[in-house]
Amino acid sequence: MEPVELEFIGENSLVGVIPNFNHDSIYLISGTIEPFRGGTPLYVPLWLAIHLRQQQKCRIIAPQWMEIDLLEDIKEAEKREATFTKMPSSNYMVEAKLILTTAPEDVPSSEQIKTLIKDIYDVRCAKLRSTVETFLSSEGAHTVPLENVTVFELHTIQPLLPHAMDYLSRIEQTKKALRSNITAHSFSLGSSSGLTSANQQMSSSGLGGSGSGVNSSSVGLSSSLASRPW
Repeated sequence: MEPVELEFIGENSLVGVIPNFNHDSIYLISGTIEPFRGGTPLYVPLWLAIHLRQQQKCRIIAPQWMEIDLLEDIKEAEKREATFTKMPSSNYMVEAKLILTTAPEDVPSSEQIKTLIKDIYDVRCAKLRSTVETFLSSEGAHTVPLENVTVFELHTIQPLLPHAMDYLSRIEQTKKALRSNITAHSFSLGSSSGLTSANQQMSSSGLGGSGSGVNSSSVGLSSSLASRPW
């Protein structure tokens, strides 16, 4: 997927808003949005929250996971563990980018939270690249643990992964061809040795004897003809 497509998917995440206007329910394909009542919180798709916030018609409620202590714990866990930590939102990067860019004043300590999210993202991407390098160096012999990796993070290795998988496929095909050639060569040598032994046995017991019989008959016939009167 392209970054625009990933952002489109992330924009469907629900986020809390506090509207400053009244409006009836909105009926969408994805579902019905509750009526808007000034000062009453409700959940709407992220794309709608951003649209309303840009028109100064609401205040965005920061997601629960945008909390400094929680993000610091996640950051330390990512550094400590070899595997990937489960993120509180599978679209955390899209949500953070849109909310912190559009309404940073609605998120307490927004700059510190932005730094923590970026640090977590960098650590996870570095870990992901290291995992892929290990997979390639083993020529596909080891599995790659990608549990809890988000689609947005996988996109960072998208340019590399298809070429790497094609490279491993070619290596495997070359190995199979070499094994087939070695097996065929061994079978050819074995067949040649068997034919040589068979020829030697036939010469010593069967065909060689027939040859001697023919020669003896010829000698006898010659002697008979030589003694016949003319």
